[in-house]
Amino acid sequence: MSQTMDIRDAVERELGYDPLVDNSDISVKNINGDVALNGTVPSYPQYQEAAAAARRVAGVKKLQNHLEVALPSGDYRDDTMLTTAANNALTLDVTVPEGVEATAKSGNLTLTGTVRYGTERAAAEQAVMYLTGVRNVKDDVEINTDADSIDVTLAVQDALDRYALISDDSDVAVDTSGNTVTLTGHVRTWAEHDAAIDAAWRAAGVYDVRDEMDVTG
Repeated sequence: MSQTMDIRDAVERELGYDPLVDNSDISVKNINGDVALNGTVPSYPQYQEAAAAARRVAGVKKLQNHLEVALPSGDYRDDTMLTTAANNALTLDVTVPEGVEATAKSGNLTLTGTVRYGTERAAAEQAVMYLTGVRNVKDDVEINTDADSIDVTLAVQDALDRYALISDDSDVAVDTSGNTVTLTGHVRTWAEHDAAIDAAWRAAGVYDVRDEMDVTG
């Protein structure tokens, strides 16, 4: 069996194995480790989990998530109801600072506001993604923290050095322009890739993280 078939089959089996994903309407395509997911899932968390499941498979170097969220009829919420639910969830979550707001349009949530850290922006996404009626989340929350670009670079590199999932001989490099961090180099797995991205976002003063790393598989 070819590697193309091996990877596609492995991704399909991983999707079927994951209890958090209904894979009945998902199709998988693979070209030399570039995997695409097509079809539909019944919720936004399943959209996210399907991508996470595919990334767990050895040999997956790139992932294109083309899945669409097709809500069951009982899960539809009108814009006003979903907007209210989302803003209530943001208010009740102690990890989300004041000033972050949500607006819904046809099940698509847009988050706006200003926070100091990337972890706070991520917390806002987590607060609303599991709400019934959500089809997608667009994060337009801005990060505003005074920090020198040299300090940002050092903070990100230090965070990368601390993370257990990133090997000591990793060639992941950090380049900072203003408050935007670009990560380049090679990682062996998506777990290492996600750990590097997470480490960068946790550093103070980071407004954006650009991913130019290669997953070798």
